[in-house]
Amino acid sequence: MTHPELWIVDDDRDLGRVLEGFYEELGHKVRRFEAALPALEALKEPGARERLELVVADLRLPDLDGLELLDRLLDEIPDLPVLLITAHGSVEIAVRALETGAYDSGTKPVNFTELQVVSQRALRMRHMEREYRAISGGPSAQGREFFEGMVGKSRPMQRVFDLIERVAPSQATVLITGESGTGKERVARALHSRSPRAAKPFLAINCSAIPEALLESELFGHRKGSFTGAIDHKRGLFEEAEGGTLLLDEIGDLPIGLQGKLLRTLQEREVKPVGEARPRKIDVRIVAATHQDLRQMVRDGTFREDLYYRLCVVPVHVPPLRERKEDLPLLVEHILKRLSVSHGKGALSLSRGALSKLMRQRWSGNVRELENTLERAAVLCGGTRIEETDISLELSQGQHGGLDDVFSRLPTLAELEKHYISYVLSQTQGRKEETAQILGVNRKTLYRKEKEYGFRGRLGLTSDGSADPGTPASA
Repeated sequence: MTHPELWIVDDDRDLGRVLEGFYEELGHKVRRFEAALPALEALKEPGARERLELVVADLRLPDLDGLELLDRLLDEIPDLPVLLITAHGSVEIAVRALETGAYDSGTKPVNFTELQVVSQRALRMRHMEREYRAISGGPSAQGREFFEGMVGKSRPMQRVFDLIERVAPSQATVLITGESGTGKERVARALHSRSPRAAKPFLAINCSAIPEALLESELFGHRKGSFTGAIDHKRGLFEEAEGGTLLLDEIGDLPIGLQGKLLRTLQEREVKPVGEARPRKIDVRIVAATHQDLRQMVRDGTFREDLYYRLCVVPVHVPPLRERKEDLPLLVEHILKRLSVSHGKGALSLSRGALSKLMRQRWSGNVRELENTLERAAVLCGGTRIEETDISLELSQGQHGGLDDVFSRLPTLAELEKHYISYVLSQTQGRKEETAQILGVNRKTLYRKEKEYGFRGRLGLTSDGSADPGTPASA
């Protein structure tokens, strides 16, 4: 058996040598680099991409940081497992690493037992995927287009699918982030259906849809007579979901007064119904979802920091539709098949002009808005073929999205540059090489500008036209 080639990228020579010896003792061929750019240059060598099967890199490097290296490595080899190690470990850094596409992350001093387990798991998954391709002659698991009711062949969605498969068997609390309409509840259901809890209940509650006075009772239950109107005992959703999964949707709208009680539930794995003296043990997996920036809410004092870190054990970011436009034709086909059945109109199809019109839109409402637009067109079209004139779009949707807002005033040159870089990145779905060519700059300049303007990872535009640092939506 030919041993895989591992690359170590770390400017700490002593640690680099230790890691090199560690992996060589495990039987691997190792190459060591002390900076990111020499490693990227080595990818151009004949056969380098085929030999390389794992990269272990420091987050702090003299030329590029580890996240930038990760980004560029995955541009070249999308399914390459990369482990990031840092001496400046924090939950936020780990979150950023996983969102950008790292297989795993760790801190210094290195736990070599843990490193060996993670490395072997990463290599085993890659070998299994290659064996599957060889046997089936078809696309790898990375090339799935349909997954648990979700649709997407783009790289951001493939990352979401992969993360769901890796996280679902665990008991870890998951925080799903993403704009409205991206399919966060579908992600939660996929986590449940692929978990050992699949045969047990999946329950969901929208924390913004229930008045605060009733929300505590809905979640935790109450005892008869504990308050006016409590005419009987009531089991809360935590108890109703026993053995299964509970989705706390729009968790950012949970009243601050209930955040402390939820924190205790997560810590102690028990609930105390309203009016009860003693808590009750529960066995429920918690999944939370939000379209809000909880980290900003923590800074603003409207969301508890300790609760945020309890919820964000594993983050899953669902990308907006504008950051995965290559998925739109597939989504359209999938939605039209469903509409053909529900409306009894026969096999619905879309003209080239109609598809082109859809591709030009910003889709601030994401997949939900696309579904509504197509359903409206299916109802209004004269037959089974939807033409461009059948598609009615919101007046607020300009072809250029956020740039329309920019030119409605007189921005500074720096503001204009920031918005234009954001816009080009959104149109290229975050592909850095193509973006740099359009802007007429080299990639190093583009990375410097991203850092200068606070962009991170695979950038797109938010609904207000500003930079969106998220990565990894569904039909």
